[in-house]
Amino acid sequence: MPKIDVGKIWSLNYRLLMSVITSVAPDITELGLETKELFVLAEVDAHPHPAELAGVLSMPKPTVTMYVKRLEAAGFLRREIDGADLRRHRLILTPEGRKTMARGLALLSNAFGARLARLNSAQQLELATLLEKLS
Repeated sequence: MPKIDVGKIWSLNYRLLMSVITSVAPDITELGLETKELFVLAEVDAHPHPAELAGVLSMPKPTVTMYVKRLEAAGFLRREIDGADLRRHRLILTPEGRKTMARGLALLSNAFGARLARLNSAQQLELATLLEKLS
């Protein structure tokens, strides 16, 4: 059995993800977002506190703070004091933020879907199963 080149697998995965992101970056910019800001919006519902977002997105806390300020200024999210802990802010998507996030995620999904279409149904299912095991 041939030796598996783990670095090559990682590199191929990275190149695939970056090619998808790069292909839709201009369209995401037209929505008024940077790509990383889209990822922030996509996680707000599940992780409404900036410190949680930083951990989930593997971003430094000051970077998340900068993105939150920009997204708030753009009207995509708002901050409010967390009723359960008055020392913390809770982030909430605005209707415009939710709509913009959905459009941005659809762009990414369509671009990734075009690449997945190169695989037959069985291969797509196998890939999904393998990625779930790795996650």
